[in-house]
Amino acid sequence: MKVIEIGSIGPGPFCAMMLADLGADIIRVDRVAGAELVGPSADFRTEVLNRGRRSVGIDLKDAAGRELVLGLVERADALIEGFRPGVAERLGIGPQECSERNPRLVYGRMTGFGQEGPLARTVGHDLNYVAQSGVLSLIGRAGQPPTPPLSLVGDFGGGGMVLALGILAALWETRRSGAGQVIDAAMCDGAALLGAAFHGFARTGAWNPARGTNLVDSGAPFYDVYLTADERWIAVAALEPRFYAELLAVLGFDAASLPEQHDRSQWPRLKELFADAIRARTRDEWVEAARGRDACLTAVLDVEEAAEDEHNRARGGFVEVDGLTQPAPAPRFSRTPARVDSPPPLPGEHTRSALADWGVSQDAVASLVEAGVLSSISEPTPSSADADRLEP
Repeated sequence: MKVIEIGSIGPGPFCAMMLADLGADIIRVDRVAGAELVGPSADFRTEVLNRGRRSVGIDLKDAAGRELVLGLVERADALIEGFRPGVAERLGIGPQECSERNPRLVYGRMTGFGQEGPLARTVGHDLNYVAQSGVLSLIGRAGQPPTPPLSLVGDFGGGGMVLALGILAALWETRRSGAGQVIDAAMCDGAALLGAAFHGFARTGAWNPARGTNLVDSGAPFYDVYLTADERWIAVAALEPRFYAELLAVLGFDAASLPEQHDRSQWPRLKELFADAIRARTRDEWVEAARGRDACLTAVLDVEEAAEDEHNRARGGFVEVDGLTQPAPAPRFSRTPARVDSPPPLPGEHTRSALADWGVSQDAVASLVEAGVLSSISEPTPSSADADRLEP
């Protein structure tokens, strides 16, 4: 599968990373100068979301650069862009222009609020989209404000992963119809979809709108995290009666002396009893006490521990690429294993080789480099951020 990724940040790169992990040949189109990272990372070589594909530097505002991208579209199966609505059209690489060059192209569009609607052109970040979806209102502890769920629900789950699924589904349909189509992936839509079960619970009265009072939102004493004697944490998630009985046995409780598991009026008291008991031993002592038992008790590992954990190592859950440890591709395949083929690129690092592999002559590349339409650089040049590009 051949994919053009118009360089962006957050959900677009996550979508492209997933496809690259699964074997897609992806050209990432970065700016000819001034490509930037927005967020904690300041090093392109450690931007894990950009792994597994090659970068070319193209000036999309130059007619020759636009024509080059449209020429690549003729050879592509899919394109991913994360501009605000209307920007790709102004650049001349919108769905209509691309479809005219390749009617089978699947055109993936990643935005926060979608291609139309009152908020379509409103600037935002992950948290805004999750708030709009209704899901943010459900996340948090009792008496506390809603808790930002990192960028997992909007950018990555509701955004990049949903777009990747849409692209693959559209490509499957194209095999039958012979026609491409546009994928309108909005993070507010995807975040709502991730929360489908909880939207359903709320509308049928099965969910208390007060945060931190429900079964899986930290309300239940048997579904929460607890501090241990060594100032570390364990997670318990013993929902079913048989698992709950095992948890009580591990913690040293006599079930007959405790309130009934689902007596919500007694949950605060039961939570205090659990907290006091768990505070008496270290995290690893609790893990050892629960080993081999169905108590649903797990250590809360930090990122360093997760990479070195016995189970995760046995599964190959993390890989090291150029000295950078990172999560391995998922899911697992029995016959065609996914893998990380290359580290994150510098912007424009593969301009010559990637374009050659996609059928662009080296003479044409050399001419465009000389004209400033293409860059083939070894280090990024700092510049102000492009306000038209999606931000995490």
